[in-house]
Amino acid sequence: MENNLINIFFVPEVSLAILAIACLMYGLFSKNNSFDKATNFATLSLFFLSFLVYFDFTTNFALFENFFSNTTFTKFFKILTLLGAAASLIISKNYFIDTKINRFEIPTLLLFSTLGMMLMISSKNLMMMYLAIELQSLSLYVVASIKRNSLESAESGVKYFILGALSSGILLYGFSLVYGFTGQTNFDGIYTSLSHLDKLPIGLVFGLVFILVGLAFKVSAVPFHMWTPDVYEGAPTSITAFFAIVPKLAAIALIFRFCLEPFNNFYFEWTQVIFFLSLASMFLGAVAAIAQKSIKRLLAYSSIGHVGYVLIALVAASDQGVRSASIYMFIYIIMNISVFAILLSLKKSDKYVEKIDELSGLSKTNPVVSVSLAIIMLSMAGIPPFIGFFGKFYVFIAAIESQQYILAVLGVLASVISAFYYLRIIKGMYFDEVIEGESFDFTINNQAKVILLILLFIITFFIFYPSLLVDIVSGISLI
Repeated sequence: MENNLINIFFVPEVSLAILAIACLMYGLFSKNNSFDKATNFATLSLFFLSFLVYFDFTTNFALFENFFSNTTFTKFFKILTLLGAAASLIISKNYFIDTKINRFEIPTLLLFSTLGMMLMISSKNLMMMYLAIELQSLSLYVVASIKRNSLESAESGVKYFILGALSSGILLYGFSLVYGFTGQTNFDGIYTSLSHLDKLPIGLVFGLVFILVGLAFKVSAVPFHMWTPDVYEGAPTSITAFFAIVPKLAAIALIFRFCLEPFNNFYFEWTQVIFFLSLASMFLGAVAAIAQKSIKRLLAYSSIGHVGYVLIALVAASDQGVRSASIYMFIYIIMNISVFAILLSLKKSDKYVEKIDELSGLSKTNPVVSVSLAIIMLSMAGIPPFIGFFGKFYVFIAAIESQQYILAVLGVLASVISAFYYLRIIKGMYFDEVIEGESFDFTINNQAKVILLILLFIITFFIFYPSLLVDIVSGISLI
């Protein structure tokens, strides 16, 4: 009994729950600089937990092995989630303080949201999956509208809440249908109960579609993406950074596990839905972003496009597809952390840059910042030799190996279209003139500067040693 109690404290999710509550108490009873102290505490906690996941002191999820999965796939995505959350806190710290929304509740809520994401990644039970999604979402509803004196922030929180509640209802209805036809809520139980069937009953197909629709809301796949541009634009930029970097990881991991574990034998039934979501997300993300004037809305459509690319790997439904998706999401968070590290530190005439035309002439006064942003944009466009090219390359290879030639070709075409709006930002920085009387100010804290330099190094020089990441993901498996 004592050994079991000790093991429970080494379970990352349990440790994170305890540390989140401790962060709340620490911020509450800190008399001075409570936000600063709570943020430092939360950041250190997230780094500590990433080591805990990596070294894996417990071979199962304590006494709850029927509800949670502990595989190389879940470990990889948990580490990415924890490091992404820590990085988003570090790059956002100055912004929170400068915009006077430096409340200790923010890092605490982000810790609870990260806990929900970790549970999402490893859950293998429908009810636990729903509770994990709600824990993640409820915290994000609050932080989206945390800037109470801003109408845009309040609007983004309300929109996110209403559409999130709608998606949760759709998800629960799908769960009820799956349970009604199988009598199981556990992934293994569902797989076993369906193993003797050659074809899914029509009611179960409806349940599967409803669940995929609910999960599509969470990954903001087209046509269930409508909340993303508005929430990204209305929320404070630091919160937008967290939205862009972290929740997508957990949602992608969950949708992969849900399709490839309980419904692995019924590829045809779910792959049609994923095929459409992938195709629609790639092309809407590429086309809709062209007309945007706000950088945050552009990045919202960019993230929708990236979801489309990674879903190609799910349609491939192979070990290569799982590994290519892992590579893609690793590269995705590197690029997003980098771009938001710059946006959260760049001001023009004492206001944070939020419009694309506000970047005009940046190269004239801040050549290093403009070169850094140009490298990130070229990488996000998937242009070699930068790291973003390799993300798309491995996903397309997985599609070709699974004979999904149409999806691979259309993916390349969407990638070419999307290059336009990334290159437009570079064009503005290098070929447009600075408006007279306006000046840029780039203020970044030391920790964020170190993160940005490391990530820019990886983005630029990944081509010389791509096998390092390939070797890391080579052992990743859903089982």
